[in-house]
Amino acid sequence: MSGDANGRWVDPMKSEDQWTRRKYPDDHNLFLESAADMIKMVRNHASLAIWCGGNEITPPDDILIPLRDSILPALDGTRWFVDYSNSDDMSKNTLGGNGDGPYGIQDISTFWQTQTFPFNSEVGSVGVGDIESLERFIPKANLIAPQFIPKEKRGEKGPSEKVDSVWDYHNYLGVGYEHHILPYGKPKDVADFAKKAQLVNYDQYRGLMEGFSSHMWDWYTGVIIWKTQNPWTSMRGQMYDYYLDPNACLFGLRSGSEMLHAMYNPVDGMVMLVNNDFKPKQNIMLVAKSYDMNGKETMLTQVFCFMDPSSTKKILSLKKAVGELSAEKGSFLSLQLLDENKKLLSDNLYWIADNKGMYSGISELKTTPLTVNAKQLKSGQIEVTLNNPANSPVSFFNRISLVDASKKRILPVFYDDNYFSVLPGADKKIIIDYYPEKGSTAPMLTLTDYAGGEQTIQIKP
Repeated sequence: MSGDANGRWVDPMKSEDQWTRRKYPDDHNLFLESAADMIKMVRNHASLAIWCGGNEITPPDDILIPLRDSILPALDGTRWFVDYSNSDDMSKNTLGGNGDGPYGIQDISTFWQTQTFPFNSEVGSVGVGDIESLERFIPKANLIAPQFIPKEKRGEKGPSEKVDSVWDYHNYLGVGYEHHILPYGKPKDVADFAKKAQLVNYDQYRGLMEGFSSHMWDWYTGVIIWKTQNPWTSMRGQMYDYYLDPNACLFGLRSGSEMLHAMYNPVDGMVMLVNNDFKPKQNIMLVAKSYDMNGKETMLTQVFCFMDPSSTKKILSLKKAVGELSAEKGSFLSLQLLDENKKLLSDNLYWIADNKGMYSGISELKTTPLTVNAKQLKSGQIEVTLNNPANSPVSFFNRISLVDASKKRILPVFYDDNYFSVLPGADKKIIIDYYPEKGSTAPMLTLTDYAGGEQTIQIKP
């Protein structure tokens, strides 16, 4: 039951007061019949984890009690029922109170060192798409990148960003966005803004999941992302846009949410492992390497690890070494996990700022064309293999797109990874799933890297 429909908040836009809305809906018996039908319809979905009575407030008692005590036990006794989304049962923290958030862009360190709620039912960040996404719904005249206004120019209560009215209408929730983009260099235009926004997107959601995971069973039992997408052309937190085009948020979130994951704490430099599986992991090798902007490799550590089920583990701090290697122009930090057969289990690449907090080296990266082969595995599925030649720089932040003859993206398309980097001498494999249209021309692939290089790849049958 929605919180804005049942009196949760004062709402001067509604003609009825909170007391009246608290009794919604008008026909409680019909609501319960509808709820029973909904339970029957979705109860066999494997991804269904929790039944929840209300959004941030309980339903009225004559709905809540039958749902909890009669209807759900009879129709689905296999799942946990919680009376409302941030119930004290799961969200009350030791600091006092319950709730959710934060929302909007954060310093990555916030997710690692600021405690929120034990089961955080809503937390999210930014989600502006790239230029092709923005062009689908913003008129050309309004494709103006938001501009960050320094404190000395905005006054005591002035806005921190100058935002076009059309962006504002579409729920641009980017307060502080460009402040996080500026370390990559001031955007040249809206396309450059949107490209750099993807770096921020990826980092935000990877950092969010990693920070929460680092305190698994200590501060947190779980977290739910709000939200994955929008029901209209909005720019508020989203993994993919209204047209089903994914942005870098999705892939940063996937990286930080891996079943088995190696991660780097930006606050103290600690390398940690996360095992989200119910099984222990033995003889896992952690390999940590640093790369400069020319691709020069420095081995930092290579060690076997053991992981208990559903746990996190601190391995060692790399703060000093990473700081020294990054001081001049920044660096790349690669954390990989391998099994005893040297199979890659986790591949996580960070871009580290220089000693001034700028990503000066990234702005100077040169394109190194990857060797790319794409073949049709079956109707609607493509396998792409990519190789970065040895002694090359890191091929950074590649976006691969399935496109038509005019090089417009085909949507929807499902990529098992995107916005990815390929280390010198390394290979990468991407699986693409899509719905082929009858009579349409054979699709192609485009591959763009952060340095601006673009390749067009034909797909072999």
